[in-house]
Amino acid sequence: MGARKNKAAEVRKAEKKQKAIAILRDCPTSPRKMRLVADIIRGVEVNKALGILRFSKKEASIKLEKLLSSAIANWQAKNEGVRLEDVQLCVKEIFVDGGRMLKRVQPAPQGRAHRIRKRSNHVTIVVDKMVTEEK
Repeated sequence: MGARKNKAAEVRKAEKKQKAIAILRDCPTSPRKMRLVADIIRGVEVNKALGILRFSKKEASIKLEKLLSSAIANWQAKNEGVRLEDVQLCVKEIFVDGGRMLKRVQPAPQGRAHRIRKRSNHVTIVVDKMVTEEK
């Protein structure tokens, strides 16, 4: 590997060290309902996001709260020497993708049938240090 490629790889490795990722796959909630809650906590500081999720009435907030605490634990595992209280973490990225769809049939009048699509989703959370802009 050349020197330039090696330096770029080291920079990427250092950036990856700061980020922690948690993924929830095949959550039996429609992606649209999950995105409503995910949009609320995007870019928010971690402790504030946990508070928002804890007091939200949405069903999806329970699963997102558990996923966020998993991402925080992953960050702590990557950065063993650093205390969580000393670093200001935020939800850098959160995105919801459509998952598997279970297709069912519901009987309808006059011998017809309607299609029922039971949707699921995949959620990914990236937790990183909060960047403060200095001028």
